[in-house]
Amino acid sequence: MTNRTCWRAGFLLCVVGLMAGFRPTTGPPLTTSSAQTHSLDTIPAPARFGFGRPATTAELTRLDIDVRPDGKGLPAGAGTAERGKAIFATKCTTCHGVGGTGGLGGALVTTTMTTTGVAGKRPEKTIGNYWPYATTVFDYVRRAMPFNEPGSLTDEEVYHLTAYLLHANGIIDEKAVITAQTLPTVVMPAQTLFIPDDRRGGSEIR
Repeated sequence: MTNRTCWRAGFLLCVVGLMAGFRPTTGPPLTTSSAQTHSLDTIPAPARFGFGRPATTAELTRLDIDVRPDGKGLPAGAGTAERGKAIFATKCTTCHGVGGTGGLGGALVTTTMTTTGVAGKRPEKTIGNYWPYATTVFDYVRRAMPFNEPGSLTDEEVYHLTAYLLHANGIIDEKAVITAQTLPTVVMPAQTLFIPDDRRGGSEIR
C-alpha cells in the first residue's frame, strides 16, 4: 500500500468515526415561540443612556410649525404673487424651472404639457391639479424648501411664494393678498377628489 493510499484510508476512517459519534437530539424540536424566547434580550434597558438632554421649550417651538388644512398653525404675515415671483426666480427655478413649469424637482404649475403629458405617461401632479388644500402648500414650502436649504425661508417669503404658486396655477387673482385669514378660504381644484377616511371597525388613525 502506498503512502497516498494509506493517507486516504486514514482520512476515511476519521470521517466515519466522527459521523458515528453524532446522534440526533432526543428532546422536542424548538417551536417558533420557544426559539423567540431563547433569542430575547434578557438584559433590562437602563433608565438613562448618559447622553443628550431634554429639549427646551424654545427648541420645541421651532419644530412645532405644522399647518393644518383648516389653517390652524399659520403664522402672522402676508404675501402677494408679485413679490413671490421674484423670490421664486431666485430660490426655486434651479429645481422647478422658470415659472415652476418643470425641472429636476418636477413641475409645480399646471400647464398644457403637465395636463396632457407625454403619450403613454401619466400626467404630472402639480399644485394646481392635485393638492387638496392651499394651507398645506404653505406648510410644505416652509418646512422643506428650498431643497438645498430647507427651513431657511422667512414666514413672509413663504406667504409670497404661496401666493405666487396659487396665482400661477390660476387659483387666485394676481392682486390677492394671502394671510393666515385668507389662505384657508382658498378652494383648490382637486379638493373634491379627496375623500375623508370615515371607516370604522378596524385600526383608526386620526
